[in-house]
Amino acid sequence: MAVTISDVASAAGVSRGAVSLALNGHAGVGDQTRQRILETAKALGWTPNLRAKSLRSAKAYAVGLVIAREAKLLGSDPFFPSFIAGVEVTLEKHDYTLVLTVATEPGAEERSYRRLADGGRVDGVILSDVRHDDSRIALLRGLGLPAVTLNRPDTPSPFPAVCMDDAVGITAAVEHLISLGHTRIGHVGGEQVYLHGRSRRRAWQSALTAAGLGTDLFAEADFTAPGGVAATARLLARKDRPTAIVYANDLMATAGQSYAQAHGMNVPGDLSITGYDNAQFARYLNPPLTTIAADPLAWGRLAAAMLLGQVSGTHDGGDLILGPPRLVVRSSTGEVPKHAVPAVAVDRYEDLSTAELSQESIHCQEKQ
Repeated sequence: MAVTISDVASAAGVSRGAVSLALNGHAGVGDQTRQRILETAKALGWTPNLRAKSLRSAKAYAVGLVIAREAKLLGSDPFFPSFIAGVEVTLEKHDYTLVLTVATEPGAEERSYRRLADGGRVDGVILSDVRHDDSRIALLRGLGLPAVTLNRPDTPSPFPAVCMDDAVGITAAVEHLISLGHTRIGHVGGEQVYLHGRSRRRAWQSALTAAGLGTDLFAEADFTAPGGVAATARLLARKDRPTAIVYANDLMATAGQSYAQAHGMNVPGDLSITGYDNAQFARYLNPPLTTIAADPLAWGRLAAAMLLGQVSGTHDGGDLILGPPRLVVRSSTGEVPKHAVPAVAVDRYEDLSTAELSQESIHCQEKQ
């Protein structure tokens, strides 16, 4: 049975009114009495009734996060579980809950935001996967929902952003490969509708251009393992195939590494590979993956804190820049091969469905 304010009052030897003042941080209770009430409440296991609290304050004590992903793909994405954990860490400290919605079909995302706004189900939302000319900015403005965006949109936005400089990490990866003698450095990028996909591609291009190297070894994918396999297959089938590939995330890098190894290539002897995210599994691959360490847990904590500041009116409206991502060098990168490595013949990877590619990438890993 839930512990009530009356239970706390009886155990602490004070009135219900004194307990209410102390637990809500209001004046009118002496310091010693307040401390005794708080200690008693903790000992009894009292927790706030968020429903009653929200009715009194006209707040929902909840924030929303809508993720546009197929459910089966979301489960394999190493970024969002850590990011969501960071959000939850902050929300829990402030007695807030997270309303998570996975939008799996066209139109579902907009309906989800409208549903969250209707009836005040949430006090604000965190906007992830910011896109080129993102229509969600105007939608949220029209709905009157406070929001925080992950990175600054390229369309006018009234919302503050928590930003990470993708260019720092990608540039470090390219410069690392150049220092190892590589001159044909490819990039498997994410969908270019997403701003982080664009910024990582631009950073790759800029670093190569600064070194006087070509920027034509690019293949677009969708941040998934099957997409990483298909894009890797396209690059390795070229006569001028790359001797190194910079991937836009660890998931695609892992899939690309498996594909290369399954086709007789040595990593890093024939092909060097870098990822992005520093997912936990990256260090346990064979060979361990050189990657860019971002901090999705911190990103989640800060995004939630910024949104709560928006809701309470204490945030100044400015953006927040995360600490720069850093290069983590492991064994998937090495010196440029001194021997000629032929292109990999195009095979049926090009035409496989997503489901078939998922199964095929598993087979590749099993063959190692």
